[in-house]
Amino acid sequence: MSWAERRGEQWFNGIFAAHYPDIVRYGLRRLADADTSVEIAQEVFEVAWRRREDVPDNSLPWLYGVARRLLANHWRARRTNPPAYPLPPDTAAIQSANGFDPSSVPVIADLRAALARLPEIDREIVRLIGWEQLTIAEAAQVLGCTRTAAKVRLHRARRRLATVLAAPVPTTSPAHGRGTQVKATAS
Repeated sequence: MSWAERRGEQWFNGIFAAHYPDIVRYGLRRLADADTSVEIAQEVFEVAWRRREDVPDNSLPWLYGVARRLLANHWRARRTNPPAYPLPPDTAAIQSANGFDPSSVPVIADLRAALARLPEIDREIVRLIGWEQLTIAEAAQVLGCTRTAAKVRLHRARRRLATVLAAPVPTTSPAHGRGTQVKATAS
């Protein structure tokens, strides 16, 4: 079987059907904007088609890597940092239908706030392992580093995340306009 036959329309339709929802969710978790997330996913699959000879058999980490670079370009074009990861409005309803416990929303909000206080590389490794359910090797492929480097990054990111979650969160008192300390809760 020739390369063109192995990586033709049928192959593309297969990876598209298998991974398009994953790539859209990847964008939603980082942008909280459904339209832009769909556009990013479409661009990811355009790249996959053009570069189909470079796509490995385990294509999902490769697709995440493309999505990551496209999101970086998106943020650079807007000249902003990634947002503080607000929970998309329809996420609770979707997750509730899938057995999600709505009482955990405050914990998710605390976790998202804590993630927002970490450097981007820490946020990304935590999201790849936790949200996208990748292995260390797959996350390393997305990040373009070795498995060992990804493992070290994850260890350090988890340690920093635990520190941030345990630290008091500075807030502004509405009555006095002065900063106060409010302990982040994880209950």
